[in-house]
Order: sequence, then C-alpha cells, then structure tokens
Amino acid sequence: MTTTPQTSPETSHTSQETHVTGATIWLTGLPSAGKTTIAYELAGRLRDEGHRVEVLDGDEIREFLSAGLGFSREDRHTNVQRIGFVAELLASQGVQVLVPVIAPYADSREAVRKRHQAEGTAFVEVHVATPVEVCSVRDVKGLYAKQAAGEISGLTGVDDPYEAPETPDLRIESQNQTVQESAAQLHALLTERGLL
Repeated sequence: MTTTPQTSPETSHTSQETHVTGATIWLTGLPSAGKTTIAYELAGRLRDEGHRVEVLDGDEIREFLSAGLGFSREDRHTNVQRIGFVAELLASQGVQVLVPVIAPYADSREAVRKRHQAEGTAFVEVHVATPVEVCSVRDVKGLYAKQAAGEISGLTGVDDPYEAPETPDLRIESQNQTVQESAAQLHALLTERGLL
C-alpha cells in the first residue's frame, strides 16, 4: 500500500507565499492628469482578485512622510526617494504598490528604478500623458486656476519643469479613454509581465 506524503498547513502556507510577486507601479504625470483616479480604479480591481495592494498617494505622503519639504528641485527629489524607499519595501513583501506621484524629474524616477533593480524588485513606470490643456480644464484641486490668478507659482508643467518619461513601460492617454479602460490597459501589462 502506497502512502501519500501529507503536507502540513505550515508548509502549504509557506509555498504559497513564495509565489506572491510584488511590484511598484509608478504613475507619473502632470497635476490632474488622472494618476490617482486610475490608481484607485486598478487597486479596487486587484483587491477583488485577491491581491495585496497599497496606494501611496502623493498628497498623503506629503502630509505624513514628507511634511516640511518644499517644492524646490532638491526637496522634490527627496520626497520621491522617500516614496520609492517605502514602495520597494512593500513590493519586496509581495504587495502591489500603486504610486500616483508627479515626480517631475527623470533622474529622481531613475534613482527609484535603480533601487528596485538593486533589490530585485519589479518596477513599472507608467506615464499618464494627459496634455496640460486637458489637465487645466479638469483642474481637480484648483491649482491651474490659482496659478493663472498669480496666487501660486512653481506649478509643474506650467511654470515649473516636467520631464516626461522618454521610454515608460506604458503610456496612458487618459483624455482618449475612460478610467476603467486606462486601468484595464495597465492591468493587461502587469498580467503580460507575470506580475499578477
């Protein structure tokens, strides 16, 4: 009589965990491009599918992790590096980390990518390439109106630089499709890359 080896609950739990793949999905783009909306739409879908998901919202990070930083190039770089560090920690533990952050400078984003590469953690750069004309009409937070009225300066893409990614992993033109379609496009890329 042949006996089949029994798998203990601990063993099966551990083997399941080793197959969980985390990734940082970085959505960069101008203010009001649709980064956060797309991130939360995708996060809901991923959670429904049973994935562990976190959204590192740029505004929340500014309030809790980067309070005291301004909007100089140096401070923006520091902010992006802090977010990248936290994202990599979470992703390395099997979490799908969605990061809707302007991150206007290419060298800052590249430093985050290199950190992920050094740690062997997946990093996907998504450019939400909504034109400034469309963003200024959406103006979710009223920033474009304030800038036009002279109440604020240093608005990314208007009177402060935005270095668009030259070769992102995905470019989304949110003005030409629904939020659901944008999220589906990103979901398809993650699936294709074996990250889901």
